[in-house]
Amino acid sequence: MALSYRMARCAHDDRKETAAPWGRRRHWSPPRSPDTPAAPEARAPVYRVAGLVVDCAIRRAEVEGHQLGLTWMEFELIAHLAAHPDRVYTRRQLMELVWQQAPTGDLRSVDVHIARLRRKLGPEHRALIRTVRQAGYSLNPRLTLETRFRNTT
Repeated sequence: MALSYRMARCAHDDRKETAAPWGRRRHWSPPRSPDTPAAPEARAPVYRVAGLVVDCAIRRAEVEGHQLGLTWMEFELIAHLAAHPDRVYTRRQLMELVWQQAPTGDLRSVDVHIARLRRKLGPEHRALIRTVRQAGYSLNPRLTLETRFRNTT
């Protein structure tokens, strides 16, 4: 007989009274004295690259003050590239680092996401994402007026 979710939930209701006061998923830490300062909270980084602002705390990306409507994976991709400007990543590396999965089969989904990102960045900032032939993609932190309108593939 298969155990349904409802039955399993009822079977473990008795654990609530015996659970530790700090909760079930929280890690135990030794008690601090009142005069010991608390550790500073880790703040999510904000990346600024040539008019692009990527705020990881609130998951917002802006170009020249205009918010970009990015999907989850597009945001992860632009945040990763902004965290490491000028570093060239292959499609395989981006699949492993951003998608967090072993690349299997067609790696062209990276190309599709890059194309969508460039479209959302607009014609003035699409050159931020640079294609390095036979290698991969990188974020160009030295975007100038001359390079803004150069055709990128």
